[in-house]
Amino acid sequence: MQLNNWGPQDLTAPKERLLPQVPATRGLVVEDVQSGWVGAVVRLEKSGGMHIMELADRREKIRAFPLGFGFLIDGEPVEMVAPATAAAAPAMTRTASGSLKVHGLKAQVAKASRIWVEGKHDAELVEKVWGDDLRVEGIVVEPLRGIDDLTAAVKDFAPGPNRRLGVLVDHLVPNSKESRIVADLMKSPAARNNVLVVGHPYVDVWQAIKPTTLGIPAWPVIPRNIDWKLGILAAFGWPHQGAEDVGIGWQRLLSRVNSYADLEPSLLGRVEEVIDFLTAPVSL
Repeated sequence: MQLNNWGPQDLTAPKERLLPQVPATRGLVVEDVQSGWVGAVVRLEKSGGMHIMELADRREKIRAFPLGFGFLIDGEPVEMVAPATAAAAPAMTRTASGSLKVHGLKAQVAKASRIWVEGKHDAELVEKVWGDDLRVEGIVVEPLRGIDDLTAAVKDFAPGPNRRLGVLVDHLVPNSKESRIVADLMKSPAARNNVLVVGHPYVDVWQAIKPTTLGIPAWPVIPRNIDWKLGILAAFGWPHQGAEDVGIGWQRLLSRVNSYADLEPSLLGRVEEVIDFLTAPVSL
């Protein structure tokens, strides 16, 4: 198998600082390259080991971004850094998902509503980023180990107004097997009103981790005749003989994820959509 040698050193090598470093000072107008969001810096705080800046657009809507690369000022690429006065920033006030952290609140007793994901890795990723939020809401994430029998599983779950179900599906793109399974499910009476199925476009949830988080330019392209995860491990130059190597490789990748900023927006939006659906007030 001839694949580019991405090598584990690519996941640990520090980025070269070739761009001008600009302190994130209040009022500075910054553009996030990936999302296109443009706003003025209104707040800077320290979240764990990184600084998070909040940008307010002209409608006073606010989004948070980690400092670093991927920003423009006056159309020129820059690296956003913390001002010298930010060294004594307050302790983390946000969760890994970017929501405000609720201090002193115990986890709620699990509610009947559930989030279903396709496998163990999906569940671990959702837990790492949204775990604090889900414990506050009393929502449990459960791995399905595939969605081939999704319609039957939903029927057995028996969803209702106080027992909602959100399902996150891998590779939910037009004309895929996954899209046909979801279409069949949504025709069933069991899914009406109380089930929300969302998906991301990636072959596997591994790809929802931004390449920049791993220090690589892009995820390797794996030939279709090769098991995707084993092919990824081989491309990284990691052991790739079976399930044990897959598990170890996944833990290495997951260790690089510290917050929502390390994930692709196409996954972030879908998970937030599911949480909103499950926590919305019940209509009488």
